[in-house]
Amino acid sequence: MWFWFALGSALFAALTSILAKVGIEGVGSNLATAIRTMVVVVMAWMMVFVTHQQSGMKEISQRSWIFLILSGIATGASWLCYYKALQVGDVSKVVPVDKLSVVLTIILAVVFLHEQFTLKSALGCILIGVGTLLMVL
Repeated sequence: MWFWFALGSALFAALTSILAKVGIEGVGSNLATAIRTMVVVVMAWMMVFVTHQQSGMKEISQRSWIFLILSGIATGASWLCYYKALQVGDVSKVVPVDKLSVVLTIILAVVFLHEQFTLKSALGCILIGVGTLLMVL
């Protein structure tokens, strides 16, 4: 089931890039990010209430709160950078560089989460890196 959700994520991320590039014309990148974020916040809270998960807030540990807040800060910084890059660059070049996050995530997962780094992982990282270079040069 995770694969289908991940594929949906990839599809919606692709649509996000195209729709954002068109929508950001004549709009400041920070304002565009704020508008996008408002929509995401409303959608996320709608899903919380539709799935009746709002009572779970009482059960969230302090550690989880801290890491969720830090994750939110990282997301905000990522979106601000992404929208500025989209505003001044071509989507076909911005998106591949943005997707280098896959390589960085794997490295961080190995370092901080002690996940396995296999030959297959290394080869995948190298191919993503080389593919990104080919697309942006």
